[in-house]
Amino acid sequence: VQLQASGGGLVQAGGSLRLSCAASGRSFPRYTVAWFRQAPGKERDFVAVINRSGSSTYYKDSVTGRFTISRDNAKNTAYLQMNNMKPEDTAVYYCAARDGSIYFSGVEDFDSWGQGTLVTVSS
Repeated sequence: VQLQASGGGLVQAGGSLRLSCAASGRSFPRYTVAWFRQAPGKERDFVAVINRSGSSTYYKDSVTGRFTISRDNAKNTAYLQMNNMKPEDTAVYYCAARDGSIYFSGVEDFDSWGQGTLVTVSS
C-alpha cells in the first residue's frame, strides 16, 4: 500500500491540527496503521497505532489524552487529531502501515511509509 501524509503546519501552543494519511489500493482495511514522528537530531518515535477495524488504539504516554488516531476504511484514510499541542510535539510526522496485528516491536515492523509532514508548534 502507498501512503501520503498531509495536514502539517505551524500552530501555536495549545492549538490543534489534524493529520491525514491517504492510502492507495483496495487493501487498506488489511493494514494496521501508525503514526511516528521524528524531531531534529532524534530517532523516529512511535506516537499512536490503530488496528485494522479501528476498534483498538494505543498511544505514546506523552500524547495520551491529547491526540486521537482514527481511520475511515471506506475512504482509505487514517487520521491523527492533535489537540492542546506543545512545542515538544514539533517534528516531522510519518504514517506507516503493516500487514499484521497492532502489536509490533519497532519501525522495522512497518512495510509502508508516507513521505512525512512537518508540524511546528510555537511557544
